[in-house]
Amino acid sequence: MSTYKVGYFVGSLSSTSINRVLAQCLIRLAPEGLSFVEIPIRDLPIYSQDYDENYPPEGLALKEAIASVDAVLFVTPEFNRSIPGGLKNAIDWASRPWGQNSFDHMPAAVIGASPGAIGTALAQQSLRAVLSFVNARQMTSPEAYITFDAEVFGHDGSVSDAATEEFLRSYMREFAAHVQRVLTVLPRPR
Repeated sequence: MSTYKVGYFVGSLSSTSINRVLAQCLIRLAPEGLSFVEIPIRDLPIYSQDYDENYPPEGLALKEAIASVDAVLFVTPEFNRSIPGGLKNAIDWASRPWGQNSFDHMPAAVIGASPGAIGTALAQQSLRAVLSFVNARQMTSPEAYITFDAEVFGHDGSVSDAATEEFLRSYMREFAAHVQRVLTVLPRPR
């Protein structure tokens, strides 16, 4: 199997983000053949079409980071029944200027955690609508709405519940297969 470089987005800007913890668990449970790099979004200014003529360095760095990976993984919380503003802002930067969409045909997956019983179901549906518009090739199944428990998810990437660990391991195996399928048909331009 080829090695694919995955850029991951943590939707929360918080230094204590439970989704950052989830991301570390997913990376640890991923099958061989996937390597990971976080794509940071914290320092982006608020997107405006006024920047399209002269992208600032933060916007260019984001687009370059996405161009350097084969696939993207979104690990997002739910804010007010939708995605965090910072994550939406990053997607807006990456998809512009018009005709220079960094997500076009990019293999993508969505997952997230919250303390609530329904995980991040509504945020993920909102994010999926945005990713559809920017033409990302989304993994639609399995869906993964994670209820976060600090006793289960370790900051070192460990997962203490065997059933949860196997579910996340299976999710990452399916993501790896999705990336391979998409890139076989739609190779990334280099």
